[in-house]
Amino acid sequence: MGLGATHVPELPDDPSDLLRDVGALVAVAHTADFALETTERNRRERLVEQARRAARAVAAHDLHGVVVSSAMVCGAAPGRPAIGDDEPRDEVASTSPGVVGRIAAFERAFEAELTAAGPGPSRSTVLRCGALVGPGVDTLVTRHFEAPRLLVVRDAAREWQLLHLDDLVSAVRTTLAQGLLGVLTVGPVRDDGTPDALTSAEVAELAGKRLVTLPASTAFALAESLHRVGAVPSPPDELAFAVYPWTVDPARLVAAGWRSSWTTARGVGALVEGLRSGLTLAGRRVGARDAAALGAAGAAVALLGTAAVWRQARGHGHR
Repeated sequence: MGLGATHVPELPDDPSDLLRDVGALVAVAHTADFALETTERNRRERLVEQARRAARAVAAHDLHGVVVSSAMVCGAAPGRPAIGDDEPRDEVASTSPGVVGRIAAFERAFEAELTAAGPGPSRSTVLRCGALVGPGVDTLVTRHFEAPRLLVVRDAAREWQLLHLDDLVSAVRTTLAQGLLGVLTVGPVRDDGTPDALTSAEVAELAGKRLVTLPASTAFALAESLHRVGAVPSPPDELAFAVYPWTVDPARLVAAGWRSSWTTARGVGALVEGLRSGLTLAGRRVGARDAAALGAAGAAVALLGTAAVWRQARGHGHR
């Protein structure tokens, strides 16, 4: 993560040798690797076990434990207000069998293991990130931009807020330097500390794309159909995170002096550049061979966007 720290893919059962002279442990629940999250077998079980090992290490070695999570565990919905610090997990989103549910399972396992360790002075922080962008980032949100057009659902305006990896790293640094504890949200902010978010129209213009609008019932029905026939493995509910708002308000980090260096507008540029560099190509990845790796949200967005364009074209042709 660029913290000048030692990276360990998985903690061993006894990490004592690794943690000698270490003051903090950063455990990553949200990997920003959608292909891994949706195709690796037993992903939830492995994440839960890693969360438990991390929590035991924090308690046993008197470390500051930081969990990198996602604000997706708080849910997305039409008209949703900004997600604040310490907001509880959304029961439906956090019990989903998909990516969001696995991230929430990591949070719950970490918390439960710390509690089981006893009433000692354990220090822990959960950083719930907004939508991530940056080198190598592959999430259900970035896959939205693989579609020929950006999908929006009718009568459900959303705002986009994109957090660059550089700013996530600086948020971790601020958290450790100031000993911030509890649950904190992380997302780009304007100079006055308010959330930096753009409308779908603004994001589409920056990305060089056009919008395509469908009724919510049509969008989610197709996502459900794709899932039911086995074309995509992830639950259709996760489409909500591509079409509904889940902006975050990082008030406690801002109060501690943290500011994002990347704006959402620059984040759109970084995302688009990643697509141009060949990191992801919608035309190749929506084929039958690769559909299973997309997950319901990514595939549904791409296929829905294309289907909507065809529908509109046929409508114009019959006039």
